[in-house]
Amino acid sequence: MENNQAFTSIKNHIALHLNQIIEETEMMRNSLDEKEYCLLCELAHIRDRFNEIQSSASFFYLKAYIEKFTSQYIELAKAIQNLSDRKHGALIIVERVKPVDEHIQAGIPLNANISDRLIESIFYPGNPLHDGALLVRGDYLISAANVLPLTNQDFGGEKVGTRHRAGIGLSELTDALVLIISEETGKMSFALDGTLYPIISPGTNL
Repeated sequence: MENNQAFTSIKNHIALHLNQIIEETEMMRNSLDEKEYCLLCELAHIRDRFNEIQSSASFFYLKAYIEKFTSQYIELAKAIQNLSDRKHGALIIVERVKPVDEHIQAGIPLNANISDRLIESIFYPGNPLHDGALLVRGDYLISAANVLPLTNQDFGGEKVGTRHRAGIGLSELTDALVLIISEETGKMSFALDGTLYPIISPGTNL
């Protein structure tokens, strides 16, 4: 029931913003001949509207995909937001139904409670564990510095880094959701079923 209400809420939110975009686009079209009209300003405003829609939707779906598998999804949300803000690269496996053990090269055991601060410290540049993937199972951080299989997908001319290829690769073999933070840009994304989805954050309210 709670998920259905949340889904209805997010749909209403998206519909509201789309209606506003339609109205603003019509006003733009009618104002093109005005000398003082700032087309670039209005286009930037509409772009911000679309970003807000994507932001709300991406975080809603991320929550929906993982909240059944860990009660600590808020801690994960805080961690990836802070890592993103600092441009600290990260790779976090959220195991769901299918175990991932046979598809990864095991790293260093942790068996620690999920904590946003611990996750951030693991991926702090220079930490020996920061280059591999962190495995989340239930409410625990199972291990760090795990090595994942790389995808064989052809991305054409698009530059796709090793972390992203690893996240996509594991998601092709299991139902795990893999959170990825780019070290170069700080952009957040998650891989699921062999597809990469961007996360545009409205904050940490997952």
